[in-house]
Amino acid sequence: MSEALDKLELETEARKAAKLAEEETVKETNRIKRTLKRKKWVDWKTQDDEDAASGVKRAPFDPADRIKRKKSAILLSYCGANYYGMQRNPGMQTIEEELFKAMLKHKWITEDSFEQVQIACFQRAARTDKGVSAARQVCSVKLPDELDLEAFNADLPDQIRLFGVERVTKGFNAKDQCNARTYTYTLPTVAFASSEEKIEDLHDTYRITPELLEKVRETLKLYEGTKNFHNFTSKKNFLDPSAKRFIMSFVSSDPFLSPQGIEFVTLKVKGQSFMLHQIRKMVGLAIAIVRGNTTTESLERALTEERLDLPMAPGLGLVLDTVHYERYNDRYGKDGIHNPLTWEKQEKQVNEFIEREIFSQIYKTEAEQRNMLDWLGTLHYHSYDTRRDDAPPPPDGKRSKDGANDDNDE
Repeated sequence: MSEALDKLELETEARKAAKLAEEETVKETNRIKRTLKRKKWVDWKTQDDEDAASGVKRAPFDPADRIKRKKSAILLSYCGANYYGMQRNPGMQTIEEELFKAMLKHKWITEDSFEQVQIACFQRAARTDKGVSAARQVCSVKLPDELDLEAFNADLPDQIRLFGVERVTKGFNAKDQCNARTYTYTLPTVAFASSEEKIEDLHDTYRITPELLEKVRETLKLYEGTKNFHNFTSKKNFLDPSAKRFIMSFVSSDPFLSPQGIEFVTLKVKGQSFMLHQIRKMVGLAIAIVRGNTTTESLERALTEERLDLPMAPGLGLVLDTVHYERYNDRYGKDGIHNPLTWEKQEKQVNEFIEREIFSQIYKTEAEQRNMLDWLGTLHYHSYDTRRDDAPPPPDGKRSKDGANDDNDE
């Protein structure tokens, strides 16, 4: 009997020991997990000893890493003629690459942020394509309190300028908070001359009539409203909800003469957002309609489920004019802490830069290279009818891997 009791007691003790060991194992595992989640502080003495043994010297402490940075909105203007777009692209000359290099030099951002800009919460309001300029681009990024804009601009190319910085709310995102975007497209009026006219000798002397200008304005107005623009971008299906875009206004300026004596007009379109090549295709089709290469029926069909062959105007005259933050301004612009993102103080400087670096480049390039004339010569190659040269995009609305159909890709 006593042996049986001893055996039972031993088994009970063994079970207790096993349970305690299991609990200790769980505790140790949880401790390790908590340690991994915490920031790992480096034991520099041990680290230096190990580095010395391998011949590696620790980099000196960078005071820029300790500077407190707050979410800011920056106003940026640039001429995109010599750049491969706004967005950073390894091995390519882009606007963001020049911007980040200057920010790193002036310690506005850290080296880690330079390598991975998401660390600094960087976001652009709109992504411009190769050769496209911006008059008032806005980006959000975390920056120090004390900034020397004059010294910063001195280290930027002449084609890029940063005109203003405003403190914004912690959750501000330049793209998500933007509720509308305005683009302009500046082109010589000879683009609207009849397709039956011999325009080769009229490039410098052509003058648009009031009747023809009215026809231009009537054609542009057909784009206004919420419509399906799947034909005005690439790899977008009619059933894809993102193909629907709201165009608030599409107007034309009165004609004016460039310094070279060529007559131009500026088309201005305002919408919530735009897709890749959308504006250039809208302009291209409008020109074809006014010239008589096709009719407004093609525009009406282009907004239906049919897939049509449409022309795309040159990129030279396209400019991101303004990004709008009406909703943000209404909510935070008058709270006594934040300023509205209207950039009224910088308007004079911005307009001077636009005329000097952007529009002058458009006028000069068109006068010397006659890009519009060359493009007009290709309009008759388009059928303005159903496309049969390639398969339609998938109906599920999936975007291409490179994000080519993301918003604001003009």
